[in-house]
Amino acid sequence: MSTTDRDSSHYLVLEAGRADRQYWLDIWRYRELFFILAWRDVAVRYKQTVIGLVWAFVRPFMTMVVFTVVFGKLAKLPTEGTAPYAVMVFSALLPWTLFASILNEASSSVVSNGNLISKVYFPRMIVPLSTVVVALIDFFVSLVILAGLILWYGAYPGWQIVFLPLFVLMALLAGIGPAVWAAGIIVKYRDFRFIIPFVTQIGLYVSPVGFSSQIVPPEWQLLYSINPMVGVIDGFRWCILGGDSPIYWPGFLISLVVIVGMLVFAIHTFRRTERSFADII
Repeated sequence: MSTTDRDSSHYLVLEAGRADRQYWLDIWRYRELFFILAWRDVAVRYKQTVIGLVWAFVRPFMTMVVFTVVFGKLAKLPTEGTAPYAVMVFSALLPWTLFASILNEASSSVVSNGNLISKVYFPRMIVPLSTVVVALIDFFVSLVILAGLILWYGAYPGWQIVFLPLFVLMALLAGIGPAVWAAGIIVKYRDFRFIIPFVTQIGLYVSPVGFSSQIVPPEWQLLYSINPMVGVIDGFRWCILGGDSPIYWPGFLISLVVIVGMLVFAIHTFRRTERSFADII
């Protein structure tokens, strides 16, 4: 092998139209950029705030209080088994807040990083994926509140708690799918970004966050499970409340299929449109 041939083996050619397998290898090669963008988002989120990470405590806690008063005290909706209503609500707020944070932050991330995207090529999917770190930090902070509620009410979880990481992953995928899809769509249709907060706001009330999914009539359970967060929330409650909150497995499988289908569709749509990002932005 000549010197020229040996030297050429060290060159990496990057282009937007590479095969899918090479694309995912490029994402791994650019993992340092992922961490840089993620750290920047974390710094921007909390650096210039008065109380910093305390916001991650305040928002879910106040939402739990409002839902407990409105649904539990005023509407007198039933809890699940003997579980305290506040614990039932907060065990649903955990995955919902994770989902909503990913969707809100990632959907506009490509447009927000237009200067970077228009100057150099790298796998564009790194941009929306990097925003997941901020949502995860808020999630783990909220876990502290849940631990406090469990200690306060003495509603200790059973053996099901070991499966909680699986449902955390499920909540992540449920948020990443529509977030990646929206991130690609918003580049071309900018007004679509104003729809995302509306969707998350409505979704908070139509998902079983402030109430148990068991109050949904049996004949509507399968249709209701098309909402992917139904299966995720039921899974979280099963892990935390145990036997007081059994999983409706047919509906759970439907939610899982919707999550996987949306993720595959979102990745396909994003990969198809990202080649024109630099030109449009």
